[in-house]
Amino acid sequence: MSAAWSMVLSSLLFSAMGVCVKLASAHFGTGEIVMARGLVGVAGLSVIARMRRMPLRTPVPAMHLWRSVVGVASLTMWFYALGHMPLGTGVTLNYMSSVWMALFLIGGAVLTGAQRVDPRLVATVLTGFAGVALVLQPSIGRDQLLPGLVGLGSGVLSALAYLQVATLGRAGEPELRVVYYFSWGGFAAGLVMTALQGPRLPDLGGLALLVATGVFATAAQLALTRAYAIGRPLTNASLQYLGIAFSFAFGVVLFHDPLTASALGGVALIVGAGLTASRLRARTLAVSAPDTLQMPPDS
Repeated sequence: MSAAWSMVLSSLLFSAMGVCVKLASAHFGTGEIVMARGLVGVAGLSVIARMRRMPLRTPVPAMHLWRSVVGVASLTMWFYALGHMPLGTGVTLNYMSSVWMALFLIGGAVLTGAQRVDPRLVATVLTGFAGVALVLQPSIGRDQLLPGLVGLGSGVLSALAYLQVATLGRAGEPELRVVYYFSWGGFAAGLVMTALQGPRLPDLGGLALLVATGVFATAAQLALTRAYAIGRPLTNASLQYLGIAFSFAFGVVLFHDPLTASALGGVALIVGAGLTASRLRARTLAVSAPDTLQMPPDS
C-alpha cells in the first residue's frame, strides 16, 4: 500500500476509533476506555514485534516514561471530549496540535532572542484560534464549554507528545517501540483511573466496543507509521486532516450531530492553519533545527 493510501486508511481508522469511544462513553468511564485501548495495543504490538524479531527493551526508559505521561494525559483528555461533544468537534480540537506547535515556535523565537518572529506563524496561530471560536460557538449554548476546553488541552499535550516522539526518533528508537511503551502507559493509567472510579462489568456489546477501540487505534497507528516511513511528511500531514471530514460524516450519520455553517467555517480555518503551520515548521527545521523544538531527555 502506498504512503498516501496508508494515510487515508489511518485517518479513517482513527475516526472509527472515535465512534467507538463515543459509543463506549455511554457505558464506561474514560479510564476504562483508556485502559482497554492500551491493553489491546500492548497485546497487538507484542505479537508484531515478535514476528519482526524486534527487541522491545529500550536504552532510554526515562524518555519513554515522560513521553507516555504526556501522551496518555492527552489521550485521556481527548477521549473525555469525544464522549461529551459532537464527534467532529472533539476530533477537530485535537487536530489543533499543529497550530500549537506554531505557537511553540513563536515562543522559542522570543526566548532565544530572535530579532524577528515570522509574521506568517503569528497569522497562522490567530487563524487557528479564530477557527476554534467558530467551531465551539454552537456548542457553548449546550453547556459544552468544559469539554471544549479539555479538547483544546488535549491538542496542546498532543503537540508536546509529537515533539517527544521526534526526539525519541533522533535517539534511534523505532516507532513501534515508542507506541508499545505508550500503550503500556495508557493501560497503567487507565487501570489506576478505573480502580479509583470503580470498575463496571461490561456486557458483550460493551466489551466489543472496548476491544474495537483498541483494535482501530492500533491499526491506525501502524498505518500512520508506514505512511511516515515511506511518504513525504507534508503530504501525510495534508491527508491526515481527512480524519476531520470522516469524523463529521460519522457524527452526522450515526449521532445526528448538527452541521452548521459556522462549524464548517471554523474547521476550514483550523485545517488551513494546520497545513500552513506544518509547512512553515518544516522549512524552519530544515534551515535552523532550533533546540527549542526538542524536549530534554530528562524533562
